[in-house]
Amino acid sequence: MLAVGRGRIAVVAGDANGTELLISLRGRGDLLGELAMGRNTVRSATARAIDQCIAHHVTAESFQAFLAEHAADAVLKDYLVSKLSETVPYHLHLVHFSPLRRVARLFTELVALADQDHPYRERIPLTQEAIAGALGLARSTVAEQIAVLRRDGTLTPQSRPAIADLDALRRHAGVLNLPQ
Repeated sequence: MLAVGRGRIAVVAGDANGTELLISLRGRGDLLGELAMGRNTVRSATARAIDQCIAHHVTAESFQAFLAEHAADAVLKDYLVSKLSETVPYHLHLVHFSPLRRVARLFTELVALADQDHPYRERIPLTQEAIAGALGLARSTVAEQIAVLRRDGTLTPQSRPAIADLDALRRHAGVLNLPQ
């Protein structure tokens, strides 16, 4: 298992054709591989660093000892339920939300997960191709949505998208109470 100390990580799952879909995003304080470790099974997804990360390897034995020492089994169960429940919105927005809302939600979460002291916290660290793959959209559709967000001042005009107006991005995403 890995404990994320810094940075953002995309968790993706692939199909037999090699197509990958974003399952979730993780950041500082999150665990990776905790499900496979708990069930003693192989991984079901791939974790990819989005930006520079620091993660700490934790063996199953040391993690189990930590849980026992701190009587933290219930805390772990709550954590697992909360992280599993985060995957549902990804599936919902892939089916029910407009492409603009899907892109805005992804950007909003990327900014929210960035470390507070990250020098380029407002910059979107993914290519249009990666965004398209993560959201199950065509790259041309992602480019159109980024153009819309640039035209209304939500994103900067630079070649690598960056957030110019976080409140506007949140309105596009349909969420208003995410951490800054």
